Amino acid sequence: MNGLARACWLGAAIYAAAGMIFGIVMSASGDHSLAAAHGHLNLLGWVSLALYGSFYSLFPVAASGWLARSQVVAAHVGVLVLTPGIVLAIDGRTEALAKAGSIIILASMVLFALVVARTGTRKPATTMSAAE
Repeated sequence: MNGLARACWLGAAIYAAAGMIFGIVMSASGDHSLAAAHGHLNLLGWVSLALYGSFYSLFPVAASGWLARSQVVAAHVGVLVLTPGIVLAIDGRTEALAKAGSIIILASMVLFALVVARTGTRKPATTMSAAE
């Protein structure tokens, strides 16, 4: 597994665990008012990062260069800004972080689209070494 795919998968696992803890806390308290933040953490943190990691594992050539690294950094930063931003917005304190996180997440997806387009018709990796 290349470094960028590993960064995606490790982040995805951390966000999944955090999302599970978030869900358990909501369930135990009976207060589901933050369900939107929980859902976004799971979807954008766990699912999106896992999908990015899968793509970068299948197309390791796509994982090289500043564009792919910028995309993954933006994805992580977006999750880390958006999730608490949604909590603050739901609490009626401010929407600024949620808005900023949304823009960062969107930028990450646009960068991902560029990475995919740049990868073009290259074939996915089909061989793995014993170390992988």
